[in-house]
Amino acid sequence: MLYYVSGTVAVLEPGLAVIDCGGVGYGCRVTAYTASQLKLNQSAKLFITESIREDAFDLYGFSSREEQRCYELLTSVSGVGPKAALAILSAGPQNFTLGVMTGDEKLLTAAQGVGKKLAQRIILELKEKVGGAGTELDFSGPAVSAPVAQGNNAAMANAALQELGYAPSEIAAALKGADPNASTEDLVRFALRAMVMKH
Repeated sequence: MLYYVSGTVAVLEPGLAVIDCGGVGYGCRVTAYTASQLKLNQSAKLFITESIREDAFDLYGFSSREEQRCYELLTSVSGVGPKAALAILSAGPQNFTLGVMTGDEKLLTAAQGVGKKLAQRIILELKEKVGGAGTELDFSGPAVSAPVAQGNNAAMANAALQELGYAPSEIAAALKGADPNASTEDLVRFALRAMVMKH
């Protein structure tokens, strides 16, 4: 099983990145989000999900474990194939997670080949898997305790943001000044906006 490939980006085309690892080129199907983080002739590391069928052996490459996990969640939904999953994640794993957690079909139907019914099924099947991670996350750090104390919505927002790969300290800073009575959706949006402004 391939876990990741690390090497030089030899070819970069829409939907495809070839990573040269010691003279062997691994062709990986990638989202626009991952492709935007790669540069030709520069080193890169992609996390790999393999797809082996009778007529094909495909490698799907992701710039982060978060994006890879989102892809695997998406393809577990009946009716979502690799192509649709890559299209949905092309706007970034943050966008996908936000769309599922907040039930925003438009964020999902913006992807090519994803209709309203499929978007609804994705939200229905994955809402608990994406947002429900809050129960498994450790909120014990001092940086996180303040926002979590505000109530369950803040805890859910925290869980979603940690799932997107943000550090507890970043989340605590981004949620400073947020309305403690705001919905989970509003808190996540507030924090994401704060982080985007910061970068």
